[in-house]
Amino acid sequence: MGKILEKLEKMVKVGMTTWEVDQLAEKLIKDVGGRPAFKGYFTRPGDTPFPTTICASVNEELVHGIAKKETVLNDGDIFSIDIGMEWPYKKGGKGFFTDTALTVPVGKISKEVMELLRVTKESLEVGIKAAQPGYSVAGIGKAIEHYVKSQGPYGIIRDLVGHGVGHAVHEDPRVPNYYDPKLEKIKLRPGMVIAIEPMISMGDWRVTDGQDGWTIVMEDGSLCAHFEHTVVITESGNIVATRRPSEKF
Repeated sequence: MGKILEKLEKMVKVGMTTWEVDQLAEKLIKDVGGRPAFKGYFTRPGDTPFPTTICASVNEELVHGIAKKETVLNDGDIFSIDIGMEWPYKKGGKGFFTDTALTVPVGKISKEVMELLRVTKESLEVGIKAAQPGYSVAGIGKAIEHYVKSQGPYGIIRDLVGHGVGHAVHEDPRVPNYYDPKLEKIKLRPGMVIAIEPMISMGDWRVTDGQDGWTIVMEDGSLCAHFEHTVVITESGNIVATRRPSEKF
């Protein structure tokens, strides 16, 4: 998954559409024997299934944006690509699920927006370091929250959180990006797989639903960023299953 997301990141440029990124994402997933985990996903019977392979969110759109032919990326935009895969995919069988995301600058962005991306990306690494066997799920959110607050007046989104993953797209436990003392009782055990995904805004933390029924946008219209990795808890620490080849940690 890391290799696929890195290829998508590198193709992003001014003037292209989010639909073009989506089409390559689906091809790359199928080429390695996987299945897009988000396409066709729904939470309740009767819901409209999610229509695209990636969640394609631009600027004040936080998550769950739909890739569209008419959504053109402009100079100065920031573009969040969230991608999930079931692998290996066999009809009638059951593969394993991974989930990963990043936010990409399109063309030239301001120093303030670049700083938003830096803080969000580094907060993910802080969360990963806190995901150790025997430690609590609450400790991940505590570490992320402490780091982000130390960097400036950013909004830490509270209505959406990380989650368990592996046997399904979304599983327990919840993995917030802020401290929730109720989660102190949930300990990280070897074999657990979680998606850690800081979502940070340049303004307030509150979000609202977009008009398409899927996209979640910042209520105050502020720019926002989203980074995510799938992390496997081991006996001695953790393994980041969705590392991109260019990442050095």
